[in-house]
Amino acid sequence: MSASASELTVDSLRALLVEVAGQDESFDADTDIAGMTFDELGYDSLALMELSATIEQRFGVAIDEEELSNLSTPEALVLFVNGMLAEVS
Repeated sequence: MSASASELTVDSLRALLVEVAGQDESFDADTDIAGMTFDELGYDSLALMELSATIEQRFGVAIDEEELSNLSTPEALVLFVNGMLAEVS
């Protein structure tokens, strides 16, 4: 992974999304996905649950289903995960 284990970035999140759920045709490697919703990016709730499980495995941050549903953009998810990481360090 390109980011350290202590930080999640939008770029590393993009790589995780593609890894766990594939890449939708609605964006490519040059698209700024930070402010786009996961719906706009073509990721449904199942893909986000898989992403959440991967984040918990790699970063040790558990995201419950209710919280995950409130994190509608990659930027919001990155801020949440990094905020949780900062609390435990």
